[in-house]
Amino acid sequence: MTSRTMVARTMAGAMLGAVLAAFAGAASADNALSLKELSPNGADACFGRIYDAAHLKAHPHQKVARIFFFYGHDPVSRPNEEPAANQNTSYNGFLTTTVHDAKKPEWAGGWCNKNDPSDPSSGIRCGMDCDRTLASLKVDDKGKLLLSDLSPDIYLDADSAESLSKAEYNKQALGSGDDNFKLDPMPADTCKAEFARIDPIDPALGDPLRVRLKPDQPFCFGRDYDDAHLKSHPNQLTQSIRVFRGPVELASFAASGDTANWPDGADIAISVTTKQKGAKVTQTYSCQGEADQWRCSASSKMSDFSCDISQKEIFMKRGANGTMMVANPNNAVAVVDLCSKAAHGKTKSDDKVYRLQPMPQSACAP
Repeated sequence: MTSRTMVARTMAGAMLGAVLAAFAGAASADNALSLKELSPNGADACFGRIYDAAHLKAHPHQKVARIFFFYGHDPVSRPNEEPAANQNTSYNGFLTTTVHDAKKPEWAGGWCNKNDPSDPSSGIRCGMDCDRTLASLKVDDKGKLLLSDLSPDIYLDADSAESLSKAEYNKQALGSGDDNFKLDPMPADTCKAEFARIDPIDPALGDPLRVRLKPDQPFCFGRDYDDAHLKSHPNQLTQSIRVFRGPVELASFAASGDTANWPDGADIAISVTTKQKGAKVTQTYSCQGEADQWRCSASSKMSDFSCDISQKEIFMKRGANGTMMVANPNNAVAVVDLCSKAAHGKTKSDDKVYRLQPMPQSACAP
């Protein structure tokens, strides 16, 4: 539905994704730098490597000329969606790379935890928004960082493989040789200087959603797709979508929410009409601020389900010029029955990312 809208490089603090539930604890102040392999003394840690022309010539499928991994406190310091008390621990792993023909780096942030906390030799996985992997990490006996599982589309939208042409995808993505890097330990200031080369965040994005959307005020965002759009996206099921907080959601937060921790505990509703069924289906979600996104889990508050839908999650991020981006990586928007076999696994239809416009509250009326 969009090409480069929910970019990972706009993360770390300002549709963001998301991280597995196992990584949620990594964002607390008590264990933000608890991985001794990366930071033996609990201080910010930096690893990096700069490749010369001879290396790049010998590895034609590698685009990355500069790569740095920083484990520590946010080196970008952009306002984000978490309550103020949690903002200093939003992310603890940051990756920046510069391809050989680029003037500026691109970057992404994530939460890093051991794959198996009970196994000292277990590797480390860093998760990021929309339930994606930032990288897998391991430190060798010489203190070098082995970085693997780096996806070529790490800086692209979650639906980039489907929404971009093959040629454009290959142009924007990293190269097939951009993985399995061995990075040298470096002073923390070296990484901070590298991140300082990144362009400021797009001013068109404006304030975070938690500032734009008030705990005691309703909102309505949506989109109606016309025939021309649906014809050009034959695999899209959504004909109309609304994301909103109305009287029911406001009353729920007023009764049990804490405005100091907004948007944690905020209920939202999503109504969708699909082109096959034509009937509107509304699903409620419970949200929390997580770095530059709202992570919202499907809730059974308004209806009964034959399955546990709490792992069905959508992710909301601010878009440019007052828009809202909504990511649906794992069939959490009810374009299909959330308990059906069709809803298992990742979203296969072209209903992964939505760019929504603000609408009058009447457009979101039940």
